[in-house]
Amino acid sequence: MAVNTAFAGRSYAPTAPYQVGREHVRAFATAVLADHPAHHDVDAARALGHPDVVAPPTYAVVVAQAAEAQLVQDPEAGIDFSRVVHADERFVHHRPIHAGDELVTTLHVDSITERAGLAMVTTRCEIADADGAAVATVVSTLAVRGEGA
Repeated sequence: MAVNTAFAGRSYAPTAPYQVGREHVRAFATAVLADHPAHHDVDAARALGHPDVVAPPTYAVVVAQAAEAQLVQDPEAGIDFSRVVHADERFVHHRPIHAGDELVTTLHVDSITERAGLAMVTTRCEIADADGAAVATVVSTLAVRGEGA
């Protein structure tokens, strides 16, 4: 099944709140070699004005990918994840993500283009806090190889 281009322009309902855990932020920071004390130590983060440990900027992808699962796991979308290559990721941060945040994400399928057996799927995840204030925007492009590619 080919990627369903009719999904371009689709928006999904906001996700259930994603609870940002302190230990998850620490583990993510360790994995991406972000060794600044504010990613690991509450007192160091608070000394810089943060309410708790602060996530590295790329942590937003964790929250975004949970929302993108709505599209990738929809059989009608026609995305065979075994044929997906991550092509691009861009972040716009409106404020840092902290342990203790409850984040809600709205997924938008901005475009789907097909060329030479390859579908380029661009999504935009608008991440907001529990009060609806913008936290981050994550734009991702997935290259989905067709059967003959």
